[in-house]
Amino acid sequence: MSAHLQLSPGELLLVPGAVALVLARWLPLRLRGPLTVAAPAVVVVGAGAVLGVLGLRWQMVPVLAGAAVALPFAVAPLLRRRTGRVARRAPWWLALPGSVVCLALIAAGPAAAWALPTPVFPEPSGRFAIGTGVLELTDPERPETATAAPEDRRTVVAQFWYPARKDSKDSKDTGHARYLGRTEHEARVVSDALADYAGLPGILLDGLPRAHTHTAYDVPVADGGERFPVVLFSPGLGGVRTQNTAWAEELAGHGYVVVGIDHPYDSAAVVLADGRTIRTKVSATGDAAEDEKRAAGWTAVRAADLSFVRTQLARIHSGEIAGPLTGHLDTSRVVAAGHSLGGAAALQAARQDPHFAAVIDLDGAPHDPAPQPFPQPVLALTQAIGPDTDPEYIPRLTRVLGLGTATSYRLTVPGAAHLTFTDAPLYLPPLPSLVGSLDRTAGPRITVAASLAFLDSTLRDTPGDPATALSAYGTLVVHHPGRSPKSGP
Repeated sequence: MSAHLQLSPGELLLVPGAVALVLARWLPLRLRGPLTVAAPAVVVVGAGAVLGVLGLRWQMVPVLAGAAVALPFAVAPLLRRRTGRVARRAPWWLALPGSVVCLALIAAGPAAAWALPTPVFPEPSGRFAIGTGVLELTDPERPETATAAPEDRRTVVAQFWYPARKDSKDSKDTGHARYLGRTEHEARVVSDALADYAGLPGILLDGLPRAHTHTAYDVPVADGGERFPVVLFSPGLGGVRTQNTAWAEELAGHGYVVVGIDHPYDSAAVVLADGRTIRTKVSATGDAAEDEKRAAGWTAVRAADLSFVRTQLARIHSGEIAGPLTGHLDTSRVVAAGHSLGGAAALQAARQDPHFAAVIDLDGAPHDPAPQPFPQPVLALTQAIGPDTDPEYIPRLTRVLGLGTATSYRLTVPGAAHLTFTDAPLYLPPLPSLVGSLDRTAGPRITVAASLAFLDSTLRDTPGDPATALSAYGTLVVHHPGRSPKSGP
């Protein structure tokens, strides 16, 4: 099935079988018999596959309900005929409303599956297969400010997506890594936490724990002894390390190591190696001044997390922290990146830590209370600016980019919303106010294409001005050091 409507084989049997049960009543009796015998069999087989093999998705409940209501009305005339009784049908004006209700119930199933699908991730286009692994990293020098225990040290969970060998004997497992966690339990915990954070019933996001990616855990890194640039990624407020998996996989397939970071007490849920789950403690007050103060504090913690993980890359590269990436990290080419509050943290981390080579800000407004000049080039992707956009967003971002001493790029993507630059378009309803008005796969595709154009030019000295490629995706403003911003390439 397409990424827009995915039905399992069992569901593909269940839905048309249920429709056939409803329509059987409207056929002549001589034609109704074979259909009424076949349709329940198809429904039973389909329902059995859904319930017993694949597990019931809530989207299929109305389909089963419609089939259950239609079944006795379709079968009763046949039973009367077999017993010698006169086969009668209810008047059409009585049967029609019931048939319409049943068909509406059945149609609601595929409609719900289309609106809230299990995400299907785009096939990565790079030359590498993709491996992944998870590390828990503790900073012995930094206390955990979110708890009262003085002995608590700041711990983050980092997931690595990296270029892997396509001919690895383990590559047969590629595509089996779960989306939101290392195990089904972790994926469900994180999915429920994301729904709770968004104020949604957990069942609406039950497709997320079912989703699998194009990665495999701990497979060998790509051959050739190449050292790969690294992109550290901080998710949005309440977001999780995997929220940009489509982006991370595509970058890894093109020769970058992407490291997504869970920020405990900020991310919706962080499952630690010892089994503990840390839920978010962040919250807004509704008071603009207080919320900005809180955002500045959260941003500072995240910026410190990014810098700390950057320092740990040398230990991973040297083998002090064991793993498949030993000897394969280019620690001189590390990018700070993030979405929303994570983008603000990336900007602040770069200002505080000159060892970062570049910044990617995915629709993040700066919250640095003391912005100062910084030397790294920046790519900032922003949503389409409309009457509901914070009027201070673009002016504030422009002021910060103007402090840079390297060329930076601000790309506004038409039709994009705040969540366009995440995986959300792959599994949330395609509402413009929620995920933008672009095609479901267009947001992730544009995000990664712009990122690759910027990274290849900045870190790999690919010939040509990235502005030419970037301008194909929206309205581009180039910030040259010491000059007024310029639109276009």
